[in-house]
Amino acid sequence: MKLPRAAAYATLLLLAGCQSNHSMLWSAASKQASDIEWLYWFIFWICLVVFVLVIAFFAGGLAKSNVDEEEMAPVMESNEPGDRRAKVGVSIALGITVVTLFVVLALSIVTGKTTEGLTSKNPITIEVTGHQWWWELRYPNPQADLTVLSANEIHIPVGKPIVVLTASRDVIHSFWAPNIDGKRDLLPGYQSAFTFQIDKPGIYHGQCAEFCGEQHAHMGFEIVAQTMDEFQAWLNQQRKPSVQPQDVKEVHGRDVFLTHSCVLCHTIRGTDAGSRVGPDLTHVGSRRLLAATAISNAPGSLAGWITDPQRIKPGVLMPANPLAPADLDALVTYLRSLQ
Repeated sequence: MKLPRAAAYATLLLLAGCQSNHSMLWSAASKQASDIEWLYWFIFWICLVVFVLVIAFFAGGLAKSNVDEEEMAPVMESNEPGDRRAKVGVSIALGITVVTLFVVLALSIVTGKTTEGLTSKNPITIEVTGHQWWWELRYPNPQADLTVLSANEIHIPVGKPIVVLTASRDVIHSFWAPNIDGKRDLLPGYQSAFTFQIDKPGIYHGQCAEFCGEQHAHMGFEIVAQTMDEFQAWLNQQRKPSVQPQDVKEVHGRDVFLTHSCVLCHTIRGTDAGSRVGPDLTHVGSRRLLAATAISNAPGSLAGWITDPQRIKPGVLMPANPLAPADLDALVTYLRSLQ
């Protein structure tokens, strides 16, 4: 009874690892991820073959042994032909092992070189800055009013090289999108860069991969890979200032935002709110997720995040905002209108 139960638990654990596409295995979206996946499977099959051979030799030795556990082991008699065969076999196995290790080492170096980055004369540049516990995104433009600021949701066109400039505002973070590339550390006071290119449209999850505090596990981001036309439309929309309130309720919501503590930390371009402590909210209504992908951008989730963010992400810097129900409803309506 215990064996079937253990097998069932092991099966569940294996299936749990396959419940999403947040891995480069079977769902690599870039050349770098494909190279890493190929190297992974190459090493995996080598290890599997070695494991099977070791188990097979071990089982064969047990099968040939006729010694009872209560008896003394027989004295080994000299067998020179057998010893020579054993020495030859061990030498061959040792040689194969050394050659295999050097092959794996060489392939690892080659794969590491291919994942260092791409070269292109016309890449798209995105600046990513890590904060506890969210990602600040900036699409720079020589014309300052065309620079786009966003948070946690990276939009890129497929088939176009992307240059990511990374930095950290507080502690060490690590930018990791498993479907795209390996981990990239973000160090306070230093700026680094890497490039990648996604060839498959889709939404790819990313995560901070360096422990950075209490809410490290809830410091996620999304990469939205779309066609060039869709990306350009998104970029043009993000360059615009916030839309003006369209009715009395949205006007009231904007007034709540500008007269309460929200204005002390956030920016909404087109209004008097211009603080850079928290994420830019000029187009917050267009985002799929909030709080660094911790919650959806649904009205209930947004209201819960505004009133009691510590319940959702304990330790987050955003304070509670106990608003009257009518004020909260108007504020949520206004923020969701910021497309």
